[in-house]
Order: sequence, then C-alpha cells, then structure tokens
Amino acid sequence: MTAILVTGGAGYIGSHVCKALAEAGHQPICFDTLEKGHDWAVRWGPLERGDIGDAARLDQVFSRHHPSAVIHLAGYIEVGESVSQPERYLHNNAAKSDALIEASLRHGVDALVFSSSCAVYGLPQTDLLAETHRIAPISPYAESKARVERALTAAAARGLRSMALRYFNAAGADAEGAIGEAHHPETHLLPLAADAVLGLGPALTLLGADYPTPDGSCIRDFVHVSDLADAHLRALDWLQRAPRHGLHEAFNLGSGTGYSVRQAITETARIAGHAVPHTVGPRRPGDSPKLVGDISKARHELGWAPQRDLAVQIEDTLRWRRKMPR
Repeated sequence: MTAILVTGGAGYIGSHVCKALAEAGHQPICFDTLEKGHDWAVRWGPLERGDIGDAARLDQVFSRHHPSAVIHLAGYIEVGESVSQPERYLHNNAAKSDALIEASLRHGVDALVFSSSCAVYGLPQTDLLAETHRIAPISPYAESKARVERALTAAAARGLRSMALRYFNAAGADAEGAIGEAHHPETHLLPLAADAVLGLGPALTLLGADYPTPDGSCIRDFVHVSDLADAHLRALDWLQRAPRHGLHEAFNLGSGTGYSVRQAITETARIAGHAVPHTVGPRRPGDSPKLVGDISKARHELGWAPQRDLAVQIEDTLRWRRKMPR
C-alpha cells in the first residue's frame, strides 16, 4: 500500500480525496491543523496534526510514513476575507507552502499535486478560460495560489514533478453521505442556498446583481467534489508516468459550462420543491463576473471528465446539509 501525504485532508475536498485514494488502494496520511478541518472527516487513514509551515513537524511525518507523493490542499479559502487580511493569506497559503515544498525535496518526494484555483486568471479575457490564459489575480487569495504555482515551477529545476489543479467551483457531497462541505463560516453558494431552502440557516444573500452578465449575477462553473477527487488520482498517475526530471503543469478542473448565481438558486428551488429565501447584497470584493473553464487539456492528457452535473451536485448538497454534524 502506497502512502500519500494529504495536507488539508480533514477539509472538504481533502476528505473526498482521502476516500478516493483509499478506494484505489493507497494509504492517505491526513496532515491537518484542524483549524478549518474536522476530525470526523478523517476516516480512511491516520491523522497527523500539524502545520505545513512547521519544518520539524513535517520532517517527523515524512520520516514516519515515507510518502511517495504529496497532495497539497491545506490553505485558507475565503476570497472576501483575503481582501481584508491579505498578509495573513499570503503567509498561510504561500509562504508556508514553501516549507512543504522544501520538506518534500528534503525527503526525496518528487511528486506533488497542488490544489490551485481558477481565481488565478482574474478578469477573463475569453469566454472559456484555458491554462494558457494570463495569470492576473485580483484578490490576495488568488495571488497566494499563483505564488505557490510559481514556487512549484521554480522547484522543477531541482527535480520536483508537480501539477497545479485549477479548480472551478467545487460543490456537492459524497454520494454515500459519509462526508461533505462543513465550513465555519460557510461562504459557498450551494450549501448556503440549501440551508436557506431547508430552513437550517438564514436567507441567502446574492452577492451582486449588477455584473455585466445576462441576469446581473456572477457566472460560475460548478464541478462535483467527487469528480475533483477522481482527478487527483489521475494527476498522481500522470506524474508517475512523467519523465523523471522536474516539471510543472497546470490543469483546469471544471465542467466547461457556466451557470449564473440566479440560475443555481432557481435550480435549487426546483429540486427542493420550495423557493430559496434570498436577498440581494453588494458585490463581494475580489470576485470576477464570469469564470468558466476550458477542460479540454484534462480530458486529453488525464483522461478525466466530470460525471455529475449541477442537479446531482444540488441533490447531494441538500442530502448532506440535512444530516451533517453542526
């Protein structure tokens, strides 16, 4: 059984990645502070508590488990918060990732998959965002992701093989109901809409209705979290088959289809059978009007394609929010 170190493995996407790794015959080693993650989400391998910025703690975990690869998902994720606390985000997400990269190289681990974001593209210059689009972050969160990508590119010269997976909007939950999204506070659209329609939370606030889009709300590309987890397995396989010398590649992970926030609210109401209580608020700083991915590179090189559409994502979210630990 091959050990894979998963930073942020107690979080939303990380726990789904750990499940997928275990089902594929790997041993996921969850490395997490539990500042944002949850111990109940660590179910498929050991939990090693620690901070990716702590070199001594990383050395202990690498020496104990001898991972063959690292999947790096640890980091803060709230765009709006990053605008008000930029240095905190740049330090936690970017500077601490440098320590993880150094530890990987120090222990002879030459394969690393990084959880990046479509936010690195900034304001879209094309309808579909391909990996060749310019990198022009408009929030400290996005800048922190871009900085890690640059650090990984530089580490390729020292033999590290890495891949940045640029997620679009992760959504949904485990179909078996074991794990799902449980952020505190929650900032993502589908769980907030689900809580509102189920009476488990306040009315949803639609953040901005004056964007240059057909209905005035942001347009986003939603991708199921289990499809993202599958992509990580394919990324590891791709890196293992890659040349032994260092390299860095980026891949978009989305659906290739955009839905406006208003459309997502309408679809949630249709599936739930009730209107989603919501109000309209101001734009959130750092948000782009439209982010929709060109996923042809992932289809061609990773053999990956999303299997679960927006309706499935909403259904899984509704099911999870009814039962999730609170």
